[in-house]
Amino acid sequence: MKTVAILGALDTKGADFAYLKAEIARRGCATLVIDFGVVGSPGFAPDITSAEVATAGGSALGDLIAHGDRGEAMAAMGRGAAALVRRLHSEGRIDAIISMGGGGGTSVATAAMRALPIGFPKLMVSTVAGGDVSGFVGISDIVMMPAILDVNGVNRISRRIYANAAGAICGMAGVEVQQSGDKPVIAVTMFGNTTRAVNHAKGVLEAAGYEVLVFHATGTGGRQMEALIATGMISAVLDLTTTEWADELLGGVLSAGPTRLDAAAAAGIPQVVAPGCLDMCNFWAQETVPERYAGRLFYEWNPNVTLMRTTPDECAQLGGIIAHKLNAAHGRVAVYIPRGGWSEIDLPGKPFHSPEAIEAFARTLHRELLMTIPVVEMAQDINDPEFAGAAANALLDLIKAAASEATS
Repeated sequence: MKTVAILGALDTKGADFAYLKAEIARRGCATLVIDFGVVGSPGFAPDITSAEVATAGGSALGDLIAHGDRGEAMAAMGRGAAALVRRLHSEGRIDAIISMGGGGGTSVATAAMRALPIGFPKLMVSTVAGGDVSGFVGISDIVMMPAILDVNGVNRISRRIYANAAGAICGMAGVEVQQSGDKPVIAVTMFGNTTRAVNHAKGVLEAAGYEVLVFHATGTGGRQMEALIATGMISAVLDLTTTEWADELLGGVLSAGPTRLDAAAAAGIPQVVAPGCLDMCNFWAQETVPERYAGRLFYEWNPNVTLMRTTPDECAQLGGIIAHKLNAAHGRVAVYIPRGGWSEIDLPGKPFHSPEAIEAFARTLHRELLMTIPVVEMAQDINDPEFAGAAANALLDLIKAAASEATS
């Protein structure tokens, strides 16, 4: 029998969680209920009390209630819930987790869910699920389900929503995934404008016996890759698409933050890096572009995505940033520069083609990169199979050299 952890504020939403618990049990799963309410007594007896959650978060429940500071209480209960579910998972006592709530409940519950590994079933029924939930989900795989109504009573609408949620989490808890084997894992970064390059490189790497994980370089994708590298899961990185750094530099909407490129450097794993899509900074629809960029060269990728061409000066800055990041690497690194263009729209005759920008990037990179890190410049564009294949094979060579060094 699978066990589903139910996490919620049983003081204000006891009836809702009692119904959810019954629906989960009706589908053949056991439950483990964790209360994080700080207002009053729980609607029914939990398996783990709110006092235990507060203690796990480094606070006393009585103090939180006495202080009356909602923000302080939510933060403490989030820390405690995270610590508890992490322990329950490590002990093998839970197989999935579910919660329901408004903004505060969603904040506490998703803080706990983010402490669990990717692949562990997580479902959040939330009143904020229809909006921007990036702050709640982060780089995890939490499934957000709209509550439609406030979580405040069982009625003709919420009854069906809660039953659907129970069915969903029980279904996820019961999924058995066949593992693919013990192949070493290589991370590759991709954007729509580098898809052809990645597909070709992926084939080369898979033919060499590697499992390839492709991360979409949309900010979240870059952060997810960095986090997985830090866990030790990734053996090497083919970072063909470093576009997130353009957004970080220029205030675009797809930044992965200032630590992008840090994890592989710190882990000392082999990496081949290319300036894929550094010719562009991403914004949403045209009206979202900051006024300071009026008069710049733009390309409407679709009605909701506007690309701005990076200038030679900006590309020079990006060359310096990447050099600085790679200089800190503890493992084998190489940089591959496609002189023919960095994306599908940075080709001769295409709107973003700028040999001057590529030259500015390369010049700064050469000047600031350690001489021990090889830089290979090729005449092809990034999506040319010859370039993509060369970058993939270069990574395989770095992996072999690192393995030989480790055994010598």
